[in-house]
Amino acid sequence: MTASARPGPPAVGLVGASGMVGSAAAAALRKLGVESIRLGARRIDGVRRVLADVLDGRGEIMAVNATDPVSLTRFCAGCQVVLNCAGPTYLLRDTVAVAAVAVGAHYIDVAGDDPAWEGMAARGLAGTDRAVVFSAGTLPGLSSILPRWLAATGFGRPTTLTAHVGGREPCSPVVATDMILSLSIGGADGAAFGEPLAAWRGGARRPRALRAASNAVAPFFPGPVGMTPFLSSETVRLARALGLDDVDWFNVYPGPAVHAEMQRMPGYAREPGTDLAEVGARLHRAAALDLVGRTPFYLMVFSMRGTPPDDAGTEIRRTLVLRTSSSYQLTGLVGALAARAALDGALPAGLHFACDVLDPHAVVREIREAGGSSLVEMHGYVRGADIGDDVVEEGAL
Repeated sequence: MTASARPGPPAVGLVGASGMVGSAAAAALRKLGVESIRLGARRIDGVRRVLADVLDGRGEIMAVNATDPVSLTRFCAGCQVVLNCAGPTYLLRDTVAVAAVAVGAHYIDVAGDDPAWEGMAARGLAGTDRAVVFSAGTLPGLSSILPRWLAATGFGRPTTLTAHVGGREPCSPVVATDMILSLSIGGADGAAFGEPLAAWRGGARRPRALRAASNAVAPFFPGPVGMTPFLSSETVRLARALGLDDVDWFNVYPGPAVHAEMQRMPGYAREPGTDLAEVGARLHRAAALDLVGRTPFYLMVFSMRGTPPDDAGTEIRRTLVLRTSSSYQLTGLVGALAARAALDGALPAGLHFACDVLDPHAVVREIREAGGSSLVEMHGYVRGADIGDDVVEEGAL
C-alpha cells in the first residue's frame, strides 16, 4: 500500500481501477475535488500505473479480487463510498455491493442493472441507510438520464422517443462478456437485458415491431451503418417514468466487422458450453479491425416529440446529440459524479438506479464542462443526416 497524501480513511474506494472505465473514473474523481482515493484491482501493476499517471502518485493502492468476499471486505473497510468499475457485470452481480454495505459505505456501480438490484432486495438490503446506486454509466445510465433532461426542456408531456446509440471504439473483454451474457440475463425477473426488434407502442411492449437493417442511414452517424432495434429493461423503465406512448431504440454499428459479430451473438448464446473468452476475443478483434485507420467515436442521438406545457396542441420536436471519443470515459465520469454526490450527502438512502437520483441538469452541465465530449440540443425532429464521416470523427457537430 502507498500512503495517501491526506491522512485518514479514503473517501472513495475504486474497484476495477486499472481498466479503461476505472482509470477514467479516477481522473474524474480528482477533477471533482476528491483527494483521498483508494485504487484497487487484481493486478497491482496496473493500479500503480493509474496512481502514477492519473493521480500523480497521490492516493492508496490495494490488490482486490472482486469475486472474493474476504478480499472485498478488506478493500472496502474504511471507505466512505465504494465505486465499482469492475466486471463482468452479470457475473459479479451484487457481490461488491454486499461487501460495501456490510462495512457501512455508500455504493455506486457503473453497471449492475436489474440482477444486482434484485439481489440486494432479496437479501433485505433495499432499505439500507446508505445509498446504493446501480447503472451509473453510459449505457445503462446516460441512456436514461439524457432523455429525462430532454423531456425537461420545455415539454408539457413527452409522447415519443427515438434513440440511435452506438459507435466505433475498442471493445474490452469485460464488455464483450457482458454483451453475450445480456442475451440471456440482465433484465428484471431473470429475463434477458432486452428484446431485439421490440418497441414500446401505446404504452406497452410490442414484440417484433421493428426490423434490423444493414447499409442503413442513422441521424448523425457516418453511413452506411448496421442497426438493430432493441428494447431493454432500462428503456421500459424510462418509458414508464416519462409516460411515453412510443419508443424506438436502435443500437447502431458503424463498423461492419462488429456488426457481423453482433448478428452471430444469438447463435453463440444458444450453443451449449459457449466459450465466453473466445467470443470476447472475436468481438475485440472485430472492433480493432473496424478501427484501422479510423478515429474512435461514440454517439447518442435522442429525438423526442410531445406537447408544450400549456397543452396548446402544437407539437414540440427536439433532438439531443452527444458525441464523445470514448464511452468508457463517459462511464467513468458518470460513476465519479454519483460517488461525489454520495460524499456530499446528495443521494437518498436505499436502493436506486442512477437515473432516478442523479440530477440530469447537473450531469449535463458536468459533461459540458469536463471536455472531451460535445452535447448539442436542437429544435426540430431530425429524421436523418448525412454530415460526412470526417465531420463526425473530428467532432464538429
